[in-house]
Amino acid sequence: MKNMGNMMKQMQKLQKQMAQAQEELKSKTVEATAGGGMVKVIATGEKKIVEVIINQEVVDPEDVEMLQDLILAATNEALKNADELINQDMGKFTKGMNLPGMF
Repeated sequence: MKNMGNMMKQMQKLQKQMAQAQEELKSKTVEATAGGGMVKVIATGEKKIVEVIINQEVVDPEDVEMLQDLILAATNEALKNADELINQDMGKFTKGMNLPGMF
């Protein structure tokens, strides 16, 4: 029974650490660019897009599709970077636990 109590304490500690790590992810950001830096997208560790910066030179009313493609590329890359950040920060909790797809 003593081992069960220790295991429960460890699980509670792990749960607290995971909650803290998730909270910290909210304030961390990642960014990605497209078009040689003409479009930049910034996302949080919660995978929320918080800023899109578009260089004025890339805004061409005759070629809106290119701008749309650059925004999509930068956004998808920023979200991929956010996934990598999440896996890096949260993966330490699941390492060796064989819990695929948890984070």
